[in-house]
Amino acid sequence: MNKRLIIVFTGNGKGKTTASLGCAFRAAGHKMKALMVQFIKSDWKYGELETAKKLRPEIEIYPMGRGYVFDTDNPARKKEHKTAAEAALKFAEKKTKTGRYDFLILDEINNIVSLGVLSETRLLSFLKKLPRNLNIILTGRNAGRKTIQYADLVTEMKEIKHPFQKGILARKGIEY
Repeated sequence: MNKRLIIVFTGNGKGKTTASLGCAFRAAGHKMKALMVQFIKSDWKYGELETAKKLRPEIEIYPMGRGYVFDTDNPARKKEHKTAAEAALKFAEKKTKTGRYDFLILDEINNIVSLGVLSETRLLSFLKKLPRNLNIILTGRNAGRKTIQYADLVTEMKEIKHPFQKGILARKGIEY
């Protein structure tokens, strides 16, 4: 029972971050503690941050990204995202070494890897160094083949229909 689980929520459909927060919410009900490190979201106001403040110390969320990663062909922007991603990994490593957490959620890490901001080798090396009793959730589109093989549970969210197709933009309480 002490073996950790590595869970991947991936795919083009919505709900990956929400699924990971559902796991954190469930764990909090058992007095377990979850740490979420966000690799794309920055210091904008997100609903999950406000809720997590009310659920401390069971759930902690740290947005450490530099915003949405679109321009990875721009060397300066890619370097900025890479620096932020490396800092986020170091932060997660330091926090998990305290032994206070039962879950580590690396939110949007799959996107960061698929866009070449971090290598899949770097991610897997990081995961292998983490405590063996720490459950890990990786979210984001385009999870790598090796990441999927390494994981214990992989769920793909498949988009069938999205309000954006009708011109409906991101909505408070649903996307953020």
